[in-house]
Amino acid sequence: MKKVGIISMHRIANYGSFLQAYALKQLIEELCCEVEFVDYHVGASVIVDNADSRNKFVRKLEKGLETFRYQVPLSHKLSFIQYKQSFAKKYMPLLGITNTMNYSPVLDCLVVGSDEVFNCIQKNSNVGYSLELFGKDNRAKKLITYAASFGNTTLEKLKKYKKADEIESLLKRFIAISVRDANSGAIVEQLTGKVPVYNLDPVLIYDYINCCDKIPHIKTEDKYLILYAYAGRISNSEADWIATYAKKKKLKVYAIGGIQKCADRFVNCSPFDVLAYFKNAEEVITDTFHGSIFSVITQRSFTALIRKSIGNSYGNEEKLYDLLNRLGLSKRMTTKVEDAENINSQPIDYAEVDDILQKQRALAKEYLRKNLEG
Repeated sequence: MKKVGIISMHRIANYGSFLQAYALKQLIEELCCEVEFVDYHVGASVIVDNADSRNKFVRKLEKGLETFRYQVPLSHKLSFIQYKQSFAKKYMPLLGITNTMNYSPVLDCLVVGSDEVFNCIQKNSNVGYSLELFGKDNRAKKLITYAASFGNTTLEKLKKYKKADEIESLLKRFIAISVRDANSGAIVEQLTGKVPVYNLDPVLIYDYINCCDKIPHIKTEDKYLILYAYAGRISNSEADWIATYAKKKKLKVYAIGGIQKCADRFVNCSPFDVLAYFKNAEEVITDTFHGSIFSVITQRSFTALIRKSIGNSYGNEEKLYDLLNRLGLSKRMTTKVEDAENINSQPIDYAEVDDILQKQRALAKEYLRKNLEG
């Protein structure tokens, strides 16, 4: 049995990060491989944020205090803190991950991806600039990627911060490169001269709804709208509009992933429970990549809010435009939350979406089979 490692964003306390990691593990295990997650050393961020100059304890304390500044009920705040603090202990074992870091194991193949593993020009000190995410110092016989993304990192930023040559040298060591979006593909092609394979995020490729036995059946007394967004990214005016809209539709607002001013309930649950809640939702409003994906695989009516990248701020427009255009769902996007009333009233032809997914699933599985078995 071949030993395969996955190096990804698998220790991030985030539902999307967990579910993409779990999905890729399942897809590789279907090829009769033994799978383990590989850790990387967090390097200093290329873009320095003044807040990151403080030590880790101070940053965590400040993050906790920030939670109490949000205009939400105290019970939501406490539940959100518990969700963040207990995430690793509760859910990492489901990936086979322990507290012991697994650096550079001996492997038959190392798979880099999925998620924003190549997003190296950013100021998130929890990720930093780590060349191990580009395969440096690995001890695998083969090195490939699956649906890797540069996120908001562009070729211009790589050149500006004088990292392009270093990244180019490392990318050329991969025997196969799969990316999930056009920006990442363009960077790979311009740096290596090779056209990468395009594959969808593992959450779309692994058929969670029909294949995963960990998704429970959840009953609630409420009819509800899911607001899936990070805490602090929904403005007060957006929250006020969502509250009014939900009341008009006689829906409760369930916040998942982050606490929100307009929420009737903050849902603290397992990653698999998240999909169950999505399955039962009347509709969804989200400004995240994986929130859009969860809506698609559970066939919900949804609106995706676009956030523009300005300077070094973290936007979502590149990845959401790319994702939803590939799925034929570009009309689900808007920059104005008020458009959600019209967008969510428009039915989605999920038969057409499913046809796209079936073709993409076949391509992705063949890519993995070819490069892991060959």
